[in-house]
Amino acid sequence: MNAFTVNLKPVLELTDEQFFNLCQANRDLKFERSATGELIIMPPTGGETGNKNARITQQLMNWTDADGTGIAFDSSTCFKLPNGADRSPDAAWIKSERWNTLTDEQKEKFPPICPDFVIELLSPSDSLKTVQEKMREYLDNGVSLGLLINRKYRQVEIYRQGKEVEALESPATVSGEDILKGFVLELERIW
Repeated sequence: MNAFTVNLKPVLELTDEQFFNLCQANRDLKFERSATGELIIMPPTGGETGNKNARITQQLMNWTDADGTGIAFDSSTCFKLPNGADRSPDAAWIKSERWNTLTDEQKEKFPPICPDFVIELLSPSDSLKTVQEKMREYLDNGVSLGLLINRKYRQVEIYRQGKEVEALESPATVSGEDILKGFVLELERIW
C-alpha cells in the first residue's frame, strides 16, 4: 500500500483541532498535512519496517535516558512545523530547554515545534524523492541534523543546516555529531 495525498482545500480547510481529532478517530492510519493543507494518508508499516524503526527508536531513547539533555519521540508523534505542516518523523529529539517552553496542552496534542534532530527510515512504500523533500522541509523549519536511512541500498543521507547532503554507503554507525553529543546509531540491526 502506498501513501496518497488528498487536496481538501477546495472543499474545506481543516483547523488544527479538526486535524488532531481526525487523527485520533483513525488510529489505524497515519496522517500528515503539508504546508499547503493537503492531507497525506499513509498506511501502517509492515512488520520488517516496524521492527527496524523500533530498533532506531530504542537506540535513540536509550541514549536520551542516559544523556538527559533532551526528549526523544517515536514515529507516532506529529509535530506542527513553523511552515504549518504537520509531520511525523520516524524518530525525533528536542532539546529539553526548547521542549519546556511549550504549555502542557501543546505537549499533549501535536506540539508546535520543529525537532532538533530527525530520522526517517525509507519503507518499501515510500518514494525516495518525497522523503528527500520532507528532509529538506525539516531543515527549512529548523532541524539541525537529519538522517534518511535507505535500507534497500544500505545508504544513509545526512542533512545538516547550511551544508550539502552527505551520502554514506553501508556505514556501520552514524554519529549524532554536535547536536546529540555521544549518540551513535548502530546500523547493523537496521540493515
